[in-house]
Amino acid sequence: MGCEWTEGGPALVFEPRAVSRLVTWQDGRCNSAFLASLPKPASHLSVATGFGCVTIFWLLKNSPELLKPYDVAGTIQDYVVAMLCGLPRPLMSDQNAASWGYFNTQSQSWNLDMSRTPGACELPSFRASIPSPELLETAGFPAHLLPDIAEPGSMAGRTSHTWFEIPKGTQVGVALGDLQASVYSCMGRRTDAVLNISTSVQLAASMPVGFQPPQTPDPAAPVAFFPYFDRTYLGVAASLNGGNVLATFVHMLVQWMSDLGLEVEESTVYSRMIQAAAQQKDTHLTITPTVLGERHLPDQLASVTRISSSDLSLGHVTRALCRGIVQNLHSMLPFQQLKEWGVERVVGSGSALSRNEALKQEVQRAFPFPVCFGQDVDAAFGAALVMLQRALSQQEP
Repeated sequence: MGCEWTEGGPALVFEPRAVSRLVTWQDGRCNSAFLASLPKPASHLSVATGFGCVTIFWLLKNSPELLKPYDVAGTIQDYVVAMLCGLPRPLMSDQNAASWGYFNTQSQSWNLDMSRTPGACELPSFRASIPSPELLETAGFPAHLLPDIAEPGSMAGRTSHTWFEIPKGTQVGVALGDLQASVYSCMGRRTDAVLNISTSVQLAASMPVGFQPPQTPDPAAPVAFFPYFDRTYLGVAASLNGGNVLATFVHMLVQWMSDLGLEVEESTVYSRMIQAAAQQKDTHLTITPTVLGERHLPDQLASVTRISSSDLSLGHVTRALCRGIVQNLHSMLPFQQLKEWGVERVVGSGSALSRNEALKQEVQRAFPFPVCFGQDVDAAFGAALVMLQRALSQQEP
């Protein structure tokens, strides 16, 4: 087991042992050429840099010695669940598995023969996987690293130690996807679409019961369909360009002023530019803000067009930047598509949206639904709500 339980003041704590450094979804080492060299997934979801299986492929090619000491892999939340329950191998929900790539959500299996994977079927909460084409094994992928799959909302086990105020023997649910738990925390009804603008941007809507995604991946598709709960899906437009674009603009302004011999705090610049954008109700300036590209357009860069001498004030530029962020999202998942899916309301949340009046106005302009702001997403609350509702449903006669 990859930890040691030790005394840590008022309660036991676990210290990592024989684990790697954390690699997150923000890992950008896998460029377009490397992704093109990988086998095509037997899944409706494409692969991208930052996906778990893609990172393992990269390490296998470039630093194979880093993989040798390890016998299993998973997300950081899967690791925490395994440590709390004392599991010999982690369990992974299909929500997290889908975000790792090379996972077929319809057959609930990795793209390999799971019957040959060490540890499979050892745990009662494991859901038997239907073998998919053995793409990973054929490509030399270390299949033994892949964890077992469990139903989101199911129990992974019980706590093996008392942990702070949580007694030993407490049931622990399998770790959920951050996006799914966040959406669950504030989607009041199925006809809501949840818009979160923080560092990045996500617009998600619940697909009708019985919806099945396409059989093959389309890397150029701006909308992806991720497993949600009870074998349903979320349609998601996930833009890489959100509050981070505004932060980049602020940093640029601060750097320019520093070059001119003036020192100013980034927080001051941000506050002033947001005020200016709120007062500037419209602009002809057009900014395509994709400084980080998009997963479906990884080589796309940002641009500024329709520049005139009358549209160069701080208010004009910031208003155009806010509009560009929202219009970029709208180009990925238009209002008309949401309406076809039965969406009747947009629930807006996220730190970048909550304190930016211009951004709120642009959301209302692009998505002419009733928009409810202030319902901040909270993945922890969403996960707790899922488990509470599962527990209550089990108590019903």
